[in-house]
Amino acid sequence: MSKPVAIIPAAGIGTRLRPHTYSVPKALLHVAGKPILGHILDRLMARGIERCIVVTGYMGERVREYLAEHYPRGVEIVEQRRRLGLGHAVAQTAEVLPEGPALVILGDTIVEPDWDDYLGGAEGVIGVRAVEDARRFGVVEISGQRVRRLIEKPADPPSNLVIVGIYYFPDVAPLHAALRDLMQDDQRTRGEYQLTDALQRLIEQGVPMRVSRVGGWFDCGTTETLLETNRHLLQDAPPPEPRPRVTLVPPVRVAPSAELQNAVVGPNVSIADGAVVRDAVIRESIVNVGARVEALLMENSVIGEAALVRGSFQQLNVGDNSAVDSRRGEPGN
Repeated sequence: MSKPVAIIPAAGIGTRLRPHTYSVPKALLHVAGKPILGHILDRLMARGIERCIVVTGYMGERVREYLAEHYPRGVEIVEQRRRLGLGHAVAQTAEVLPEGPALVILGDTIVEPDWDDYLGGAEGVIGVRAVEDARRFGVVEISGQRVRRLIEKPADPPSNLVIVGIYYFPDVAPLHAALRDLMQDDQRTRGEYQLTDALQRLIEQGVPMRVSRVGGWFDCGTTETLLETNRHLLQDAPPPEPRPRVTLVPPVRVAPSAELQNAVVGPNVSIADGAVVRDAVIRESIVNVGARVEALLMENSVIGEAALVRGSFQQLNVGDNSAVDSRRGEPGN
């Protein structure tokens, strides 16, 4: 049996990750040495998936450039011209993938599922996980392992099982039909066409779907969860190459083109290409492409592309192309 085609919606704005997403699409934010989207694609391709369809929207040209450089084969791009929700994003793939097995995985979520549940089979599968507060998520009611009902972000959740952003469809055609009906009826939840609502239509039509519990789930939607994901993924990082006058405390990932001088880096730090770290101690942080960190002790921080941070101990969330110099007591540009 052929492997499913992967659909990866990566069109969101990422408002909870501002200021970083003012200039970088959420799917391209760096974590543990590469963009979130890169981690997702590498995991899919390692499982033998040969065709991936990425749905772009906000700052789509940046995503297109990244894919052209790093994934020139096996990845197609479909544009979502209007931001009308996740269901609408998936619906944009109907023309290029009208039928056949499909796996949908969100472009800002890294999951560690039982992959065999999503690479074949005769019935649909929804990845779930139990949480303490389910109100922010799509909630699943089950009977045994069968899905009975789906509710998008309920005020009073009937279950603590929530959808984690990975789905399998033995044939994507019924899903596309449900999404078309959803939009023709203009059924919106919180102003958007939700994938959850289309799945509920399938269940009401008698399409069998079951749940599969996911072990690792990292929704990179906030700075805190981005750092949590960074910590988790760095557990598999190889030992760092030693550098003169630099102490590296594993686990860390330092891009070969990054410049480090008189620094202590780690644990749980990733430093991207072209970054400069001088006279600094950094731990539990992410330093993005082209950023400069000088003369400070820093932890639990995310430093955006081409940002400059210089000064004393701080906890920071600094956007791209910014400058912070606490020695003067005021930000610069």
